Amino acid sequence: MADLLPAEFYLRDPRAVALAIGLRRGEALGLRWADVDLVNGRVVVTKALSRVGTDLALRDVKTESSAASVPLPEELVTILRRHRLDQLGNTQVARGNTLGLVFTTKNGTPLEPRNINRAFDTLCRRAGVRSIRLHDLRHSCATLLFTMGVEAATVQRVLRHSSISVTTGTYVDVIEQVQRSAVAGMDSLLNPAK
Repeated sequence: MADLLPAEFYLRDPRAVALAIGLRRGEALGLRWADVDLVNGRVVVTKALSRVGTDLALRDVKTESSAASVPLPEELVTILRRHRLDQLGNTQVARGNTLGLVFTTKNGTPLEPRNINRAFDTLCRRAGVRSIRLHDLRHSCATLLFTMGVEAATVQRVLRHSSISVTTGTYVDVIEQVQRSAVAGMDSLLNPAK
């Protein structure tokens, strides 16, 4: 998929963090530099950007379990460092970014959530893939973690679900498929002729 996405996707787009660490749309849009630790490779998810009437506003995240520290993949840390330097080097963005957001418009103002949805839909069409919801990147993150053999409790902590039953209930089909693949290796032990 990397060759299908333009380089600017990784440098200025909240979809990259939605996929890499399973952030919800509002959490990615509400991510502030004060919440990002580029030295230790972590983010603390505390706010979400949402539309309140005619204004965009930062609100506390969905639930208490949603507010958590999440480790960042090394490659995402590198991407975010580059993005931070680009943002600081752009006086228009630096001046307009009064909330200290990681992802902004070219003027430094908060990104409109509906525009992110539209842009994502356009990206799917350009890539020639089935159109999916932006929230599906969160599901993709979980699915990828499970297929890499990550335990359900760890996936729960990355996605910040309120309980393990939410994680296992939501991804029961993925977990079942991973388990089937894991036990398929037993066929050669049970039937050496295969």
